[in-house]
Amino acid sequence: MVGYEAILIASGPRAKNAPTRVRRSKENGSEKNAAEERMDRVDLKPPAAAVGRLADAYAAAPLLNCLLREVAEPLSGAPGKRPAHRLPGTGRLLRVRPGRRPADPEVFVAGAWHRIGHPELVKLVAEELRRHTGLPGGDLPAEMIDSREAVAALLAARARTAPPEDPYLRSEQSLITGHPYHPAPKARGGGPVASWLPYAPEAHARFPLVLLGVREDQVTEEGDTRALDALGSAPPGYRLLPAHPWQLDLVADTLAPAFADGRLVRLGTTPFDAWPTAAVRTVYEPRADLFLKFSLDVRITNDIRRLWRHDLRRLRRTDAAAGRAFAAMGAPAAWLADRGHRAPSFAYEELAVVVRDGLRGHLLPGAVPLLAAGLAEGFEGSPLAATPDPAAWWEAYLGQVVPPALTAFDAHGVVLEAHLQNTLVAVDASGLPVQALFRDAEGVKLLPDVPRAAGWERLVYCLLVNHLMEIAGALAEEHRGYDPWPAVRRSLARHDVPEIPALLGSPTLPGKTNLLLRWTGADGADARYLPLRNPLAGR
Repeated sequence: MVGYEAILIASGPRAKNAPTRVRRSKENGSEKNAAEERMDRVDLKPPAAAVGRLADAYAAAPLLNCLLREVAEPLSGAPGKRPAHRLPGTGRLLRVRPGRRPADPEVFVAGAWHRIGHPELVKLVAEELRRHTGLPGGDLPAEMIDSREAVAALLAARARTAPPEDPYLRSEQSLITGHPYHPAPKARGGGPVASWLPYAPEAHARFPLVLLGVREDQVTEEGDTRALDALGSAPPGYRLLPAHPWQLDLVADTLAPAFADGRLVRLGTTPFDAWPTAAVRTVYEPRADLFLKFSLDVRITNDIRRLWRHDLRRLRRTDAAAGRAFAAMGAPAAWLADRGHRAPSFAYEELAVVVRDGLRGHLLPGAVPLLAAGLAEGFEGSPLAATPDPAAWWEAYLGQVVPPALTAFDAHGVVLEAHLQNTLVAVDASGLPVQALFRDAEGVKLLPDVPRAAGWERLVYCLLVNHLMEIAGALAEEHRGYDPWPAVRRSLARHDVPEIPALLGSPTLPGKTNLLLRWTGADGADARYLPLRNPLAGR
């Protein structure tokens, strides 16, 4: 396998501090030209190396999913055997190998279908969306290319590195595709590969955290942060603060004055490694059984992954509400609490760290936690693929995941962000799901802060469209002939939630429009939905 340096697209590095550039693009449409010039420098010849071809396929699948869901129009009577689609902005015809992960895109030109590679697909999408929306798209075309470059680097790194032995960590670090309905799920801010690869969960990374001392009169904290003090020792007059080494590099210029005047001091690194989880900026430290969530000044999917002040200020309230809801429900459902956060007052958002519950105090005896997103994507040892009885496995899965999410909403007014990356499913020795654990108070919404109808729409998207649809699709792929949707309908119908009868009868479900959201420069938290076919209806 060739090294990642040899398989990156030869388009030149982007600025190291990519988030600054992203923010400028919202204010200045001139970024369109830079993105187009970057795309024009791409070599359109198919990559020769196998890793390059595989990277093209991984990168094309979610981009095609977005294009087909949000823009393309199904076309009947098109030439050829595969389903074809019309792109309304350009009028071009597109067809793909259908499935949960569409592949092999072709366009109809001069009376014949012609296969296109990933760079050509990016250009096709960019041209379509410019005409479809009348907007230039900012940095998004370059991010699509960055995402493919990142996949190539990750594949090369994975070929050299063994996955973790722990099945939980293996599931967290399995997401090569990542978000299956995002146009650039693996973009990492456009920086050089060497700047982010040592911290990439998909590359099976693990690394020590940097320990800083913050002068006591400069510390801001809320909640229970005692676990941070156990990570090392600080000199008199200072408090301990762990830091993500990638973030320290990203904000080095900002922090230089604080290091110079003694508000910050470096205290070395932890004597143990932390493992990055699927969220990239959240790490797990198995020895202390502790999750830590950091800021990363990098755009990952829709947002710059900084711990924003307004989110941190509401964290105690949303976490407490979720905690009360799960306490009332009782075992086996569990909530991984965001106990508190600590930050320097002069670099509050840049260096904030959130302390999250570990796993051991919540898990049933003998149960093994697995990331739901890993089950959807697939990893070595996945019980979804190995189960001899998919119907029993799926009934058990639904029985653990669905009731807590619906009960939290209807009985407690807590809208969990119960998508694939925020849900852990624990299995017993036979691989059967026996428990669900939910996390991330930052994504929780509370009624009536949001209207009930908006909260229900968000829950349906996160739980049903983002989560159960993907697990059901993976189960149907692994176990041909099994239809998972009657079981989903039965599971939902057991709950006396006022919105469920309409959900079961509705012809559509809300699908988030990540491609159009990013293309139009909307805020990442400003979810927009379009109707998708409801697989529950008419069953």
